[in-house]
Amino acid sequence: MDDAVRDYIEAIAPEHRPLFDRLHRLGLEAHPDAAVVLSYQMPTYRVGPRRLFVGVWKHGVSIYGWQQGRDGGFTAHHPELKTSTGTIRLRPGDAAGIGDDELRDLVRAALDG
Repeated sequence: MDDAVRDYIEAIAPEHRPLFDRLHRLGLEAHPDAAVVLSYQMPTYRVGPRRLFVGVWKHGVSIYGWQQGRDGGFTAHHPELKTSTGTIRLRPGDAAGIGDDELRDLVRAALDG
């Protein structure tokens, strides 16, 4: 992880930091080989040509960047969280009801080649 990503993480508001930390941990569990870089001003998990972007906003965390149909069924199970093609908006309260395995599967599906 480079300094720009560390700076981004350190600047996350306290109310969103636990959710980001959870997603970060699960992302690296699913893909320990992922390079974590800053791209489009947000942490990006890169495995080969695949990317998964995780941005922190006022509402919570948004996840971007997977190809259509490569979300492991996540948006089918949680259609209320999908806000546009390739975007999932997670508020801390929403994420509390989602198991780690589901989130890990989302990361795997998005980053597996």
